[in-house]
Amino acid sequence: MCGIVGYVGSQRAVPIIIDGLKKLEYRGYDSAGVAVYCDDETLGIRRASGKLRNLEDVLQLDPVDGRYGIGHTRWATHGRPTEENAHPHRDCTGDIVVVHNGIVENYLPLKEQLQREGHVFKTETDTEVIAHLVEKYFEGNLEQAVRAAVKQIRGVFALAVLSRRDPNKIVAAREGPPVVIGLGNHEYFVASDVPAILSHTRDMFFLADGDMAILTPDGVQLCDFNGTAVNRQVQHVLWDPIMAEKGGYKHFMLKEIFEQPRAVRDTTLGRVGQETGKIFLDEMDITPAEFRAFKQVKIIACGTSWHAALAGKFMIEKLARMPVEVDYGSEFRYRDPIISAEVLTVVISQSGETADTLAAQREAKSKGSKTLAICNVVGSMITREASGAIYTHAGPEIGVASTKAFTCQLTALAILASYLGQMRGVMDEATSREFVQELVLIPGKIETILSHDNLYEDLARKLFRATDFLYLGRGVHFPIALEGALKLKEISYIHAEGYPAGEMKHGPNALIDENLPVVVLATHDAGSEASSILYEKTLSNIQEVKAREGKVIAIVTAGDTEVRKVADSVIEIPAAPDLLAPILEIVPLQLLAYHIAVRRGCDVDQPRNLAKSVTVE
Repeated sequence: MCGIVGYVGSQRAVPIIIDGLKKLEYRGYDSAGVAVYCDDETLGIRRASGKLRNLEDVLQLDPVDGRYGIGHTRWATHGRPTEENAHPHRDCTGDIVVVHNGIVENYLPLKEQLQREGHVFKTETDTEVIAHLVEKYFEGNLEQAVRAAVKQIRGVFALAVLSRRDPNKIVAAREGPPVVIGLGNHEYFVASDVPAILSHTRDMFFLADGDMAILTPDGVQLCDFNGTAVNRQVQHVLWDPIMAEKGGYKHFMLKEIFEQPRAVRDTTLGRVGQETGKIFLDEMDITPAEFRAFKQVKIIACGTSWHAALAGKFMIEKLARMPVEVDYGSEFRYRDPIISAEVLTVVISQSGETADTLAAQREAKSKGSKTLAICNVVGSMITREASGAIYTHAGPEIGVASTKAFTCQLTALAILASYLGQMRGVMDEATSREFVQELVLIPGKIETILSHDNLYEDLARKLFRATDFLYLGRGVHFPIALEGALKLKEISYIHAEGYPAGEMKHGPNALIDENLPVVVLATHDAGSEASSILYEKTLSNIQEVKAREGKVIAIVTAGDTEVRKVADSVIEIPAAPDLLAPILEIVPLQLLAYHIAVRRGCDVDQPRNLAKSVTVE
């Protein structure tokens, strides 16, 4: 979850590294540091606790300069977020430095062994063990020492290492968390995510687990941990560097909320035929016959992606009439899941590097299941290991609290559900065409919701002092209640729960009083009898809340009059079919969470104790 940036070339390294770390600060902001091979053949190391601006202050007072180096922004796992524990970490000689993303699970026995051999440790971190291991095996060639060291490590890691005694070289290694290598014009980059180097090059590739890259001014060499040469396909990333900047918005999160019409539209383009309703899925090593033969779907995800998966269950079961189970990636492989070749396993991850989801994917594959990835990052590990991928085209998402990635995941799941329905003969051409035409209208409807941002700002002014929130929904809207509650708690630090509205009598009613805001998803698809029934039930739930003096904030379909009679506040969204309404419903909840967090003075883009990509268990 930490951020890594390295550079070797002819430019001054520090500005490039700091600029890259700024673009990765969403991955960790407890401390930061740089190490540069200076022109006087010394290693210049500067570190600071807290956010990256503190490191910039240190560098301004005590600058370092050189043509290659490495940098790091940390999300603490072992050791407090202090300057002492900040990366880069050094060996005993001070000639070898390491930056690390991941966890060394066996660092205690390794540390004890190294201490018996005379190594002196100065920090509380597991990473320092790596520096001492490299020192132990160093005999003049850095990559050989790193290769020997990583074979001793148990756990997950992304590394960048340099040594004063083997100059003009950065060695990177991967076993778990992502490592991307950038190819410039006689300059080369290493980073833990694409945005860090996007302003310098769009030609890059991801290391696979067990890969090592040796970067020098002359180029990049790739090998595995045994020294055998390997090849990785170079990707030309189409993201515009400006897409990774704030673009005039106060926060990345707000910018990304307002990018959702474009992102959903891009996820849909090229995959649906409006005239026929036919769905086109490329990049699949799964044949139509195999899609027809699957008897069950398992969807695996974590966090926000899990909420998308839960909504996807409703979509697939309704449109394809296939049973669907949804699992947390962190739980899946520990229960010896029952799975076979008759099961399609769908894994969802914004980054494509989520450790728990990746481990679950491998568990499913080991039991014979084909896996399909829904992911935002081309070439990421989850997509490489899947039999097929539906790429969401959200573009880089910098805010820790996911917004546009979520709506794009819902869009991708709607496309997948329709495709499965067509493959299985459940959806005829007329039904498919109607569904696709409604899907194509969703971006415009999101734009309508976004045009009323002042409404959510006004509502936040009334609600930001609340200490608890309850979010309620039924059917496919329940996962949106969960996601709305998660957004609020992530960025405002207000305790919030999402709950099935039908379960109110089984506990949550006890929480309701005049101080509890209750957000209710009460939209209505007039063309669906089932939706009408749920709407009536939800209206009863609202009356339950009002009978106990709770404050009701209702998300309703435009033109609704019944809910308006009883709710304290009403937010209207455009009408949409029941299965597509969640893509619209979440947008007001994102905006409400955002404005409440801003009014409470919270760090919206970098909420405490959280990081964007969870690449360790």
